[in-house]
Amino acid sequence: MTLAAEAPDLDIFWRFKGPVYYFAHHRGFTHSFVGLLFMSALTVAVVYSVWILRGRRTNIPDLKPRWGQLFLLAYLAGLSHILLDFTNNYGVRPFWPFWGKSYSWDIVFIVEPALYIFLIGGLVVPLIFSRREARGHAAIGALLCVVILYGVRDYEHRAAVKVVRASTFENNSVSQKPQRASVYPYPWSITHWYAVAEMPGFFASTDVDSRTGILNRDLLEFYPQPPETPVTRVAKQSYLGRVFLNWAQYPLVTEAASGQNTSVHFRDLRFELPQRRGGVALLSGWVEVGPDLQIIGEGFGSRKQNPPLK
Repeated sequence: MTLAAEAPDLDIFWRFKGPVYYFAHHRGFTHSFVGLLFMSALTVAVVYSVWILRGRRTNIPDLKPRWGQLFLLAYLAGLSHILLDFTNNYGVRPFWPFWGKSYSWDIVFIVEPALYIFLIGGLVVPLIFSRREARGHAAIGALLCVVILYGVRDYEHRAAVKVVRASTFENNSVSQKPQRASVYPYPWSITHWYAVAEMPGFFASTDVDSRTGILNRDLLEFYPQPPETPVTRVAKQSYLGRVFLNWAQYPLVTEAASGQNTSVHFRDLRFELPQRRGGVALLSGWVEVGPDLQIIGEGFGSRKQNPPLK
């Protein structure tokens, strides 16, 4: 089950096919309900191979492996991986290939320090007390702490979303309420959230405190929604463009001249944290469009995809 729980992250090998290809398949097939059938079968096949190499022996004599039961347990472990990835703000696509939409709970940070503290504590505590029965108690205690963390985070998350949806945002002397709004977690904090709201014609982002119900107006930033042009229309039809727009929750597509060509940048405002404004955008992509409206290059982050995908 430990091997099966880690198996979905074998999608890291897609990195060898380029940054755009990896982005398109990260948390895709291997993190879907259908893909888990194959990942579970692969895990059981590895264990079966080890069993053969060991001369069909087990640590308990005359105990025959129940391969069907092992497969079901491997699938259950894979589901736990999907659940954990669903809780953060990157998301998963569990219904691939029938539905490619990405889903996220947005209640914990992508790398959540509290989870590591609880789970590592569940391993360390039995070593300190050197008692066999402490292992089970520590494991149960660690998992209970995780469940409590999720419960508290979910409560505060819903409170923060309610605050943002009830707020008004003034841009060009016009105050508007959001058409939709989301909040995303920070590490180490239960009540501190990053908020993004969409109004007709523009986005807004800032921080919000779920306990006090106060938006940080000092960090408020507005992002006008650029009009679509022939260049951005072509870029959106590229491989990177299609995948990014299907994944992003608050996509912002902008263009800038690059010599005779035009560079179209794809950003998702859920990762435009106030602390990173003015720096390199996290999880962003770009498409290079020539003067004849032909795609001549694309990439993700600072890495270029060679050649561009179709």
